[in-house]
Amino acid sequence: MARAGLTTERVTIAGAELADEVGFDQVTMSQVARRLGVKDASLYTHVRGLEDLRGRIALLAADEKTIRIAEATVGRSGKAALVAFANAWREYAHQHPGRYTATQTPIQIDPELASKAPGPRRAVELTYGMLRGYGLAEPDLTDAVRLLRSTFHGFVALESAGGFAHERSPQQSWIRALDALNTLLERWPPSRESRESREGDRA
Repeated sequence: MARAGLTTERVTIAGAELADEVGFDQVTMSQVARRLGVKDASLYTHVRGLEDLRGRIALLAADEKTIRIAEATVGRSGKAALVAFANAWREYAHQHPGRYTATQTPIQIDPELASKAPGPRRAVELTYGMLRGYGLAEPDLTDAVRLLRSTFHGFVALESAGGFAHERSPQQSWIRALDALNTLLERWPPSRESRESREGDRA
């Protein structure tokens, strides 16, 4: 019989906390069970196994990160929205390294479970909404989204790994990187498809 009070949510949160402490890739069912003070078998009443738990941690983290970004960017546009968005992303990665890794790791998540999770979908909406403030349309929107994700994640990953050894502080470089991204987004060179679409609209 499962321990009274043990729920899928509690198991997921315990796994997420453990991920932040030891690393997402180091989380095991046995470690989570010990953290909760139960036998390994008790967990399988609430999650199907390690891959299911990993997927639930990733969805939990996506929800948390998206909420932070939404709160940071509400009422903002242009550069103010970009900076708030980026800072919320980076701060979450610093404060919850294991959970953040979960959001960047390919995981086979139960489609039904994923369909009920608002985080990933809301993250896409927030990102595209922020970029539309720069007047971008498809396919430039998708290209810009990929640029931002690459920049934010690349910076955070290198910073977390101690990859910035130069005497100039990472914070100074981060600020300049956001300045540069804003300038690029304001002067985004339209793709061939965008130009053709605009010409077609004028025809």
